Amino acid sequence: MSDKSLTTPSVDGIAASVRAATGRGLPPVHEWNPPFLGDIDMRIARDGTWFYEGSPIRRPGLVRLFSTILRRDGDAYFLVTPVEKVGITVEDAPFVAVDFEVTGDGPDMSLTFETNVGDHVTAGPEHPIRVTHADTTGEPSPYVMVRAGLDALIDRKSFYRLAEIGDRQNGWFGLWSGGAFFRILPETDLP
Repeated sequence: MSDKSLTTPSVDGIAASVRAATGRGLPPVHEWNPPFLGDIDMRIARDGTWFYEGSPIRRPGLVRLFSTILRRDGDAYFLVTPVEKVGITVEDAPFVAVDFEVTGDGPDMSLTFETNVGDHVTAGPEHPIRVTHADTTGEPSPYVMVRAGLDALIDRKSFYRLAEIGDRQNGWFGLWSGGAFFRILPETDLP
């Protein structure tokens, strides 16, 4: 969130605006440039749980709806409708990849991820996989790009499964998907 004060658009008001403005598929949030109304007390936790005013949002359909109007501008995250733009807090990545399917193998492999909000994305040049490592512990955090700068943190069980199907290429351990090889770590760092 930005340093501006919190604003008071309601969750139901935002949802109504989105429902009125969209049909099927993802709304064209990249085309909408409404006025910024400030930040709201909404947060996406690292585990993918959405909170509003400190309480978890327990309606999956509402979380899914909000996920479709999420936009990242620089390092900030916003919910955007045709008439309003409000800032929210994202602790890590806005989505969590909770499972994946594999087709093919080696350079012909495709990895299709499913997120906690029901998106499906096949990793490849348009949807890269990347891994960061914590400075203090070296613990890996793997991500896959879902759309327009919005990543999904790959959950631990899925990352362990990915490690089992990884490959070695030019001194790197990594993953093939969509005709691209995604480096995870140097072979010399493998246990």
